[in-house]
Amino acid sequence: MDTDVQVSLITQPYTLRQLTTYFLRLGATGFGGPPALVGYMHRDLVQQNQWISEEDYREGLALAQLAPGPLAAQLGIYLGYVHYGILGATLTGLAFVLPSFLMVVALGWAYVYFGGLPWMQAAFYGVGSAVIGIIAIGTYRLTVKTVGREPLLWVLGGLSAVATVLTESELLWLVLLSGVVVWLVKAPPVGLRLGGLSPFLLAVFPAVDSPLWQLALFFAKAGAFVFGSGLAIVPFLYGGVVKEYGWLTEQQFLDAVAVAMLTPGPVVITVGFIGYLVAGFPGACVAALATFLPCYLFTILPAPYFKKYGKRPDIKAFVDGVTVAAVGAIAGAVIVLGKRQLTDWPAVVLALLAFGLLYRYKKLPELSLIGAAAVAGLLLRYM
Repeated sequence: MDTDVQVSLITQPYTLRQLTTYFLRLGATGFGGPPALVGYMHRDLVQQNQWISEEDYREGLALAQLAPGPLAAQLGIYLGYVHYGILGATLTGLAFVLPSFLMVVALGWAYVYFGGLPWMQAAFYGVGSAVIGIIAIGTYRLTVKTVGREPLLWVLGGLSAVATVLTESELLWLVLLSGVVVWLVKAPPVGLRLGGLSPFLLAVFPAVDSPLWQLALFFAKAGAFVFGSGLAIVPFLYGGVVKEYGWLTEQQFLDAVAVAMLTPGPVVITVGFIGYLVAGFPGACVAALATFLPCYLFTILPAPYFKKYGKRPDIKAFVDGVTVAAVGAIAGAVIVLGKRQLTDWPAVVLALLAFGLLYRYKKLPELSLIGAAAVAGLLLRYM
């Protein structure tokens, strides 16, 4: 184990194999998108197994929120880094993404072979409704644990949630501002010593006619310059794959989003499905690699500095502010998704049932709810 990164006190030791196995299982069974996935990690790794400290989790969530790319994948990569360095980050990242990538590639093949998946929309109706309930209960628990009873954190988290609902996007400037406010209140600086935040510069690439090169450049840009959770990438993808390049039709793009929500793991894995429709299996591999490589680099490169300086009172205060803003944005995303998904009373009932069951039975596996909701969606569609 890398001694340079052993800075956290944990109550239970664990092996890299155990952690990798956990992320492999989470990638294969974790439904609900970024809000639910980050909640699962907190529940399993911090509260139940006690492998990761609350402080390390908050640092990882803050870094994932500050850097561009998919939130849940970056948090998983950082948690792998905490005690096992770059090797841990690499293995947890691969284990988290691989199961859902294989699933969307298989669905992409079926989609092309059968000329569409009409049953998917029916199943997605039920699954999407239940997922809202799953995300809501996860966000509720994460909020209570993270924000606690501090009025300032509740105010900042509430502002972030309201801003997310109104703009239907996560505002990076508000996240940063929240960090600065908590820093100034909790650990006001004696002298102003701000480290520079290097801006991300968009590289200029030569135009290449190959579809694979076009896919690589487009999805690398998506992974490197879209901030917020995996949900934030959907509007960006729509503008590129439908409007700019015309790779997919409107219906194909909606089906791609449905696939992302219908399969476990990070929502961003929809890029594998899109890549498959554009250029087959090579296209799926190129799209996924180009999207996730930037977020991997944006996580492991600043991670040592987070580990080294993250315990300073001023840095810790800033991280607390960023974290609460991130949680507020996740809560706002639940409302945004709910408005789009819960369009009739059966959908509302399914969401409330999922929320109520998980609130009452804390150990109820989410996968069982997802399966039941998919069946309910099919029955409602074809009755």
